[in-house]
Amino acid sequence: MIRAVLFSAVSLAALLASPVYAQSAPTDPQANDDADQTGIADIVVTAQRRNESAQDVPIAITAFDAAALETRGVTSALEVTQFVPNLVGLNNTGLGTANTYFLRGLGNTETIATFDPPIGTYVDDVYLSRQNANNLSFFDVARVEVLRGPQGTLFGRNTTGGAISVILAEPGDDIGGYAEAGYGSYKRKYGRASIDLPLAPTFAIKLSGYWQEDDGYAKNTVTGERTNENDGWGVRLGLRGELSENARYTASYTHTYADSTNVLNFDCNPANPSDCDGRFASTGLTRGNDFGGRLTGDKDNFGQFNKVALNLVTSNLQLGSEDLRVNIITGFVDLTQKFALDFADGRALPSVAVPIPPQRGYTFGGFTIANDGEHTQFTQEVKLTGNVFDDRVNFVTGAYYFYEENDTDFGDIFTLGLAPPPTGFPLLLADRRLKNKARAVAGYLQGDFSVTDELTLTAGIRYTDETKRFSIRDNRPQVGVNAAGSATCFGPAQFAPSLCLNDANLFAANGARIPLRQKTKLWTPRFAANYKPNSDLLLFASATRGFKSGGWNARGTAPGELLPFDPEKAWSYEAGFKADLFDRRLRANLTAFRLDVTALQTPAAFTRANGSIAFITRNFANYRNEGLELELTAQPVPALNLFASVGYQNDEYRLPSGAPTLDRFGVQAVAAQQAACLVQLAARRTPGGTGADNASSCGVGIVAPDGDIAEPVRTPEFTVSIGGSFDADFGGGMTLQPSVNANWRAKSEVGTSQLSLFSTPFTSPGGVAYGGNPFGNGEFISGSFSKARWIVNAALTLRGEAGWTLAAECKNCLDEESVESALANYSYLNPPRSWTIRAKYEF
Repeated sequence: MIRAVLFSAVSLAALLASPVYAQSAPTDPQANDDADQTGIADIVVTAQRRNESAQDVPIAITAFDAAALETRGVTSALEVTQFVPNLVGLNNTGLGTANTYFLRGLGNTETIATFDPPIGTYVDDVYLSRQNANNLSFFDVARVEVLRGPQGTLFGRNTTGGAISVILAEPGDDIGGYAEAGYGSYKRKYGRASIDLPLAPTFAIKLSGYWQEDDGYAKNTVTGERTNENDGWGVRLGLRGELSENARYTASYTHTYADSTNVLNFDCNPANPSDCDGRFASTGLTRGNDFGGRLTGDKDNFGQFNKVALNLVTSNLQLGSEDLRVNIITGFVDLTQKFALDFADGRALPSVAVPIPPQRGYTFGGFTIANDGEHTQFTQEVKLTGNVFDDRVNFVTGAYYFYEENDTDFGDIFTLGLAPPPTGFPLLLADRRLKNKARAVAGYLQGDFSVTDELTLTAGIRYTDETKRFSIRDNRPQVGVNAAGSATCFGPAQFAPSLCLNDANLFAANGARIPLRQKTKLWTPRFAANYKPNSDLLLFASATRGFKSGGWNARGTAPGELLPFDPEKAWSYEAGFKADLFDRRLRANLTAFRLDVTALQTPAAFTRANGSIAFITRNFANYRNEGLELELTAQPVPALNLFASVGYQNDEYRLPSGAPTLDRFGVQAVAAQQAACLVQLAARRTPGGTGADNASSCGVGIVAPDGDIAEPVRTPEFTVSIGGSFDADFGGGMTLQPSVNANWRAKSEVGTSQLSLFSTPFTSPGGVAYGGNPFGNGEFISGSFSKARWIVNAALTLRGEAGWTLAAECKNCLDEESVESALANYSYLNPPRSWTIRAKYEF
């Protein structure tokens, strides 16, 4: 497969090379300027940690400047994802502030601090380790770069899938800015503003802010409250100082506050299934909830909300000239997150026996997690860039330091039906305080060697030395020590004492000690070659390594479940071209890739026999993905701008050969689990069944209900994005711009075990009657399956010469419903249709 992909890329590049030569840029400088003004504009990016045109960078990259973001209606980091091939983005379950990115198949749905995302988020070259607040609001952004594939050499750890780099706007030389206000669906109100203030010829500041509020798009039929709101505000102070001819300083302080949820909701009213006009929830957990002493600390008073405060400081001191330049880059992040979220809609979880649990409206939720977290991070980087040997060698080298501390106080409550609603019987599964730290030091060097004016070879290397530490303490009262010397704890509404979630009790089922420290030392090289026969064509090929840190399965509710998982390591091989055609009226970028991952980290969840959710993250398997990514931009006439992108991928989990039946912690290998599943199916047992009829090894982890290895999650075979805008000149300085964009995803799975429930009831060979069907028979009810779908957005914008703008826009204009995620057999849907009317004035 990969050979055919690479051959196709090189062949198409060869076909394009001839017309590109015929249309090489004129030699007159003014002609070049005119061509730049009328053709497709270049975007300067820092994908290789220095300023370059995106068309000159031998990396698969999608970049958006501020104008492109505005035209496409992008106001948050999540909305960028619909324009990038092979990138799937969604809010995490429950959390409207947290984005989960899956790029070329690599992603992570966890936000607890012992997990790291494989898609790194950077703001002004400062890494954000936690994805709890990475759904950044774009109120002061100059550029966004999405780098596809591992970026382990120049960006470092936790970029096995890629990186999303946000560049904030710098203060301008003149007084200027904008003010904007809008109103929209669900009584949404928002305002944004920014002003540049030059305080001296060499010093300027930028003040920016935003505020937004809405009622939420889902109605709770039990409490009458509305949920899935997106409220918040933020302010930013940006600084820019030209200290001397060879010294420049930029910095910013950003504070944001978000009150935003993505709780479970349905397209039809659970209490009245014939009412499908809107989105509905039915939990009894209210925003003003009080757990009545069942949990310890402040979280006992948390209601159903998700509140996140982020403080971000970035600083960049630049010294030197074009030939030799030093950047001292400092970052500080302080993040707090408080939430209580019901992941079971105030009732039981769906099962094969009862695929649609009846509405209960339990006061404390069906399965609720309350979380009180504080996270701080400090980074320091010293980067040196330069040119030597008459610009034949360009290099970037540096040293990097990272330190992070996390303090997470969280508890899980599962409500049993042993007492009538609305209280039920709330069972405390766990209440603990987790503290973990990470410290990493790294050094890197990358050099570009111009063998000829057309051919450049690149070699780079990064060395990372990282240490992680983990500690946990049970918040429940300790009631004694058992015969084995292990402390036991007891909590409200708990049937009997259980082992405390303390460091001293952390032993796996086979008696192996669970380590409280992990250390990783790793080299991550990069090799690339690019050939640029003229200014309009670049051909490139590369091999790059990356890695993602290991961690612990901290969501476990028993000591033996808090197992570690190993670092995830990746090699990526790319080949492609970037071409500007027809006097820059058409831009075509094509990349073919192959991604090989060892020890893929895969979060999974399943329903225990008692009905509660069990979480497990393991290095279940290796992973391979091969594919193509094509991006087209066209400007047939100056007023018309068109774009299209197509992503194709063909991926699979790959079980390591010769793996022992049990690993060092006594966990069954996937191959052994699959074999056990096939035996259970041959005995005519049912995946997700009850009692002795349960095929317990099927539909768990990455083994599908039919005994096959499951499809990797969120990797639709094809992703397509198309759209465009047209500027109609009305005279008198007024223009009307209609714009539209559409995103299509092929069908995919969003749950690791591929378990979905369908509508055809059946009776198992063992004589057990089931209301749902795990074998795909009937209409889809809930679970892992996500059908193919289109999401269409559109806008109509009127601009005046005096700097004012009026716009009307809709998102998900066709109100398409799509399963974005799944947790314990419940499906999470995308947001419904929304509209906004906004007015903006620039000065």
